[in-house]
Amino acid sequence: MDLRYSDAERAFADEVRNFFQNEYPQDILDKRRRGQSLSKEDLQRSERALSDRGWLAANWPPEYGGTGWNVTEKYLFDEELERAGAPPIVPMGVIYVAPVLYTFGSEEQKRRFLPDILRANTFWAQGYSEPGAGSDLAGLECRADPDGDDYIVNGTKTWTSQAHFADWIFCLVRTSREERKQQGITFLMIDMNTPGVRVEPIITVDGGHHLNTVSFTDVRVPQSNRVGEEGKGWSYAKYLLTHERTSYAHIAGKKEQMRKLEEFARATESGGTALWDDVEFRRRYDAVAVELTTLEFTTLRTLAAVATGGAPGNESSILKVRSTEVAQAITELWVEASGYPGLRAVRDRSQADWNGGPEGAFAPAWPVTAVADYFFTRAQSIYGGTNEIQKNVIAKQVLGLE
Repeated sequence: MDLRYSDAERAFADEVRNFFQNEYPQDILDKRRRGQSLSKEDLQRSERALSDRGWLAANWPPEYGGTGWNVTEKYLFDEELERAGAPPIVPMGVIYVAPVLYTFGSEEQKRRFLPDILRANTFWAQGYSEPGAGSDLAGLECRADPDGDDYIVNGTKTWTSQAHFADWIFCLVRTSREERKQQGITFLMIDMNTPGVRVEPIITVDGGHHLNTVSFTDVRVPQSNRVGEEGKGWSYAKYLLTHERTSYAHIAGKKEQMRKLEEFARATESGGTALWDDVEFRRRYDAVAVELTTLEFTTLRTLAAVATGGAPGNESSILKVRSTEVAQAITELWVEASGYPGLRAVRDRSQADWNGGPEGAFAPAWPVTAVADYFFTRAQSIYGGTNEIQKNVIAKQVLGLE
């Protein structure tokens, strides 16, 4: 594997870096640096800035508005976005449901939904997990019963990211009961403004509102909102999950976290000595740096397979597990560095209106982001398929073990 970039690739990276420095909304970057939550409007402005340059849908085919970038260009773009500190692209529309639509959807569905996703006019949520069906997703019970040209949907989805922002939600629903739980599951798109849809917030331990419970009570959904064939939703969901898990790595973002941590540790004293000079801290820092390097090479191997016509497949489970473990290790180092100010910052954040307070009210921002990130990355072991489940997939599907 040749890791050297060509002159054209380096020029492309420079172009992207210049965009984030000079053309991208700088107030959004400032909010991110201060550790402030972004509003729905902020996220839409971010994605529209990318869309205006034709850079939002890197993973789409060009005929649907994609960039036409090769694997290396996609990787370089992600590096520059994360190095700049811009928010990641909200995945539910662009990265998750859009590939399902342009691969399995009808022509009418493609015309109806893809342009609005590409312009960030519609926000999407993912309705997979349920109170009784998380890791065992095939055990889902949210029901869609045919009624003329419609389905009547009843049930509950939970841990639903950004549902309070969403205009639409794509759901796995049960349309029949078969011998195998994976059968009889259908992929259905639901307008969040439909009568009977209710969104309730879940406030997480970091004090943020990322998650929600979404309940459906006699929600009438046109059968034209079904993607593909009835009962084939499990196959479409597996296709979507390969896109989800290969988007986990965020190598450049993790490198930036480590660079900032080193910078901070060199400037922070503990007992009259710089934290960076603490032998035990440096040992743990270096160990995590090695793990990050191995994750980067694993990611590059996966991308190289895609570049030569392959697909991520079950190997994407390896990326999911390792990305989670490295992300958690980095945030643990940051919490150690932040100490008491970090705990106090999270307490203050939970007791005040974070977005409504004056700029710099919780300065410096690093204690807030350090502890909040630590708490939030605990969930990475669970969402997108728990690490325990992914290790079973690796054992059975990759290593061929029983």
